Amino acid sequence: MTISEFILDRLDRMLLRIAFFFAVSAFLLLTGTQAGIIALLLLACLLIFFAELLFDFWKEKKRLDELQAIMRRLDERYLFTECAPRPRRLYERRLFDLLRLSGKSMIEAVSDAHAAQREYREYIEQWVHEIKTPITAAKLICQNIDSDTRRRLSGELAQIDAHVERALFYARAESPEKDFIIKKTALSSICEGAIGTHQTLLIQNGVRVETENLEETVYTDGKWAAFMLGQLLQNAARYRSAAPVITLSGKRLGRQVQLIVRDNGIGIPAHELPRVFDRGFTGRNGRSQGGSTGMGLYLCKRLADALEIGLQIQSTVGAGTCVTLTFPAEIKLT
Repeated sequence: MTISEFILDRLDRMLLRIAFFFAVSAFLLLTGTQAGIIALLLLACLLIFFAELLFDFWKEKKRLDELQAIMRRLDERYLFTECAPRPRRLYERRLFDLLRLSGKSMIEAVSDAHAAQREYREYIEQWVHEIKTPITAAKLICQNIDSDTRRRLSGELAQIDAHVERALFYARAESPEKDFIIKKTALSSICEGAIGTHQTLLIQNGVRVETENLEETVYTDGKWAAFMLGQLLQNAARYRSAAPVITLSGKRLGRQVQLIVRDNGIGIPAHELPRVFDRGFTGRNGRSQGGSTGMGLYLCKRLADALEIGLQIQSTVGAGTCVTLTFPAEIKLT
């Protein structure tokens, strides 16, 4: 709060007080009081009045600064009324009580929302684990039917499995740090895990995967990193060219290590690149081919931020897409 804001806020009362002083002075003058005495009284009243204003300004500014400091220190700012000191004046106390009641109502609503969200997330995780059983059973049944039907049905089951896995990771992405196990992990194991998970999809789409320089090791959670890479492999298979090739290569960059995922697919238009990590964004390619949810790259970005992995994407229409994952030298979770 500035002095000008304080004066503007009290301007009506100031003008009324000054007008009262001059009215009293005029009355005293009409009753025969000497002008010099009236001038001294008027000057004294004005000085006392302005001193009172300065004192009120200092007191209110100090109070606001104290409240702002409390607000800045709070992580959950809706708890402000629970932490702020109770005011002394009656009007402010009544207003403060109303704000506290409002704050309590909001805290209850937030707590209920968090509880409902937690229950829903737990239900999704349980559902995912339960649905995997019939998917596995269906894969086993596929082994006893003719090769052409088996190949097509296995591909559809692989797609279902990928969507189910994405739902599980999305449910956990609200607080992924609770599921992290950061350790020294070989790039080769991350790539082998992702390729193995999506092997059926890659084979059915005729995608050839080439690897190079994967002997580097990184500090990350192998499971989440393999999930991120799996989303990139799925996109490369979906938006493939006539002779699809995906190259996975490692590169040392100082103390950091990069995993470069390059494909020769149909590419992404330049004006869509800034939005590919937005939740639900499908773009021209997703709309033209159908079946895209726009969640794969969104989850990749969220997980990359949580794991402190740099995530950059470059693409040229008709030439392919290159995604670079830059792993940190080391992660220290707090």
